[in-house]
Amino acid sequence: MVNSVFLTDANFRHALAAVRSLGQRSISVDVGSSSLQPLLCAFSKYVNTSYMYPNAVQAPEDFVKFLIRLCSRKKYSVLMPIGYETTLLLSKNRARFETITKIPVADFEKLIIAGYKDKTMHLAIKLGIPTPRTLKLNERKLGETRELEYPLVVKGITGSGLLYYVNNKKELKEKALIIKRIRGDMPIVQEYVKGEGYGFFSLYNNGKPKAIFMHKRLREYPFTGGPSTFAESVYDSKLKEYGLKILSALNWHGVAMVEFRKDVKDKNFKLMEINPKFWGSLDLAIASGVDFPYLLYKMSIEGDITSRNYYKTGLRFMWPFPDDFLRSLSNPIDYKNFLRDLMDKRVKKNILFDDLKPLAPQLIQTTMLSFSMLKKPFQLRYPQGMPIGVSQ
Repeated sequence: MVNSVFLTDANFRHALAAVRSLGQRSISVDVGSSSLQPLLCAFSKYVNTSYMYPNAVQAPEDFVKFLIRLCSRKKYSVLMPIGYETTLLLSKNRARFETITKIPVADFEKLIIAGYKDKTMHLAIKLGIPTPRTLKLNERKLGETRELEYPLVVKGITGSGLLYYVNNKKELKEKALIIKRIRGDMPIVQEYVKGEGYGFFSLYNNGKPKAIFMHKRLREYPFTGGPSTFAESVYDSKLKEYGLKILSALNWHGVAMVEFRKDVKDKNFKLMEINPKFWGSLDLAIASGVDFPYLLYKMSIEGDITSRNYYKTGLRFMWPFPDDFLRSLSNPIDYKNFLRDLMDKRVKKNILFDDLKPLAPQLIQTTMLSFSMLKKPFQLRYPQGMPIGVSQ
């Protein structure tokens, strides 16, 4: 099939952003997921066919074989992974797809450094990029955090979203063991950095940056630190310097996000992690003029693209359902802001009137999560725990 793409992880909101980006340019798009739930992207008018494939974590070889068969039959121009696990696995097995399709991701060894937070922090320190003080926990000495002071953040060593805020040794041990049970590895622990969230985003072609973008999180959920629910495109020379420095040191290829927090104490950016794949706020970059999915597709097909370093700043984007709605539900004082921005035509949203069907599963998910979380108000407000001294 000419001008065709297969996207993985079709339940992610940023997969929908990629689907729309490519579909609006008359590129044929198929999607897949291992989820048993209805696929978000499957509701989009820009998707031709949706597939269910084996779980990339639980059955990695079955996942790879499934995609080899599918790509051989459908002859996709590009196989574009969206999630971390699928990106990592396809990078590791890229040689098996060489004669079938193109997979525009970084080398496996580079993905390991970018994906493992302890390795990322080690590289950042070596490069002179500020980071939170970080330790990898030892299961036999869980309570030993040396000079770190509570509250602390306990994070899964890979991936995003699995973290807890802890205020004492008891909480530290309890949450660390929960993460180990889920992920299989001991987590890391970091000092809590109170501040504003920023992101540096880039597309690289074999070590050379071809496109950049930056944003600031105006609202996030949980409000103690989490994915963007409302964000604004910005430009900051120091943010750009740090982002380019670490990705260039990795000789990066493909897309990546470098996440920072601007510390309220010293006003400096602290590197939190690298998201070595597409990111949740992808819609904002596209709306601001940096169409990363299309640029990645074009680079894969043509071998290279013209560098793109300019975009519209000051553009605001909102992800209403379920993300920003849950934020306002957890903090009712924010509800008026939610309604104001929802009605503001100047604020862009991932609700498209010419592709409205994906809103249905989003509203269903919002309703289900709301009823479930309202039964536990504290968990709704602080799903990852409440760091002492942090309020909203």
